[in-house]
Amino acid sequence: MLDSTLQARLGRELRGEAHFDAFTRARYATDASIYQIMPAGVVIPRHRDDIAAALDAAREAGLPLTMRGGGTSQCGQTINTGLIVDCSRHLNGILELDIEGRRAVVEPGIVLDELNRALKPHGLWFPVDISTASRATIGGMVGNNSCGSRSLRYGTTRDNVERIAGIMADGTAFDFGPGSDPRGGNRVPEALMRRMLELGAREAEEIEARFPKLRRRVGGYNIDALTPAAAPVNLAHLLVGSEGTLAISREIEIRLSPLPPKERALGVCHFPTFRAAMEAAKPLVALGPTSV
Repeated sequence: MLDSTLQARLGRELRGEAHFDAFTRARYATDASIYQIMPAGVVIPRHRDDIAAALDAAREAGLPLTMRGGGTSQCGQTINTGLIVDCSRHLNGILELDIEGRRAVVEPGIVLDELNRALKPHGLWFPVDISTASRATIGGMVGNNSCGSRSLRYGTTRDNVERIAGIMADGTAFDFGPGSDPRGGNRVPEALMRRMLELGAREAEEIEARFPKLRRRVGGYNIDALTPAAAPVNLAHLLVGSEGTLAISREIEIRLSPLPPKERALGVCHFPTFRAAMEAAKPLVALGPTSV
């Protein structure tokens, strides 16, 4: 009864598609992990408002909702018993491109390789070059704060995201970005912003003492983005890596980088033991390579 009621509602409210047949649900019951969980249904949004409609329907039906990118997760983040929302079929475009400012606004379903293919004629790319670039989406990369092999030079996804237009669990839409940004939009209310900054200030010493000092730290919430040391605070950085638990991304503004030079050098080092190789990593990183 729940599925039929939910299916009827989504059929009325969506511009896209809602699937509740066993074949489609089984296709979305797996990802690159070892887990299998059959969802209640699958939503293929055609417009950004479809995401909000699916979220409202799932919340009122008491179902969880999970956004799915390329399904490259190895820990089961893209599967659940409720609704799966796949933006990769329709919500996969470049909405804005500022070549001079090296910025782009993209939809969450755009695949990394397709994005970089469109940017290449302009001498730009999104430099988080993960191994699953042929199928991973920007929305998924934002969800888990993807790194890529060149993170020493270009940083993680967090370092390359400027703004996220997101939806909270209650359906409220906000633009998460630099706190002092003068541009309009549905900005986070001052009261909520103040509470988060107070949290960051209160726990700053604890965060500094306990957060791992790693370049590729991707586990847990990025609450260090709220501390005074992170000023100017960018709330989009809090969402990156949160696996969709804080908000759903509808649009993502990203920073672009110039394409790497064609001239490249590769150094191959041989070590007698694995330990020796690991001990050499720190001095090698100090040399400023693109990757180790």
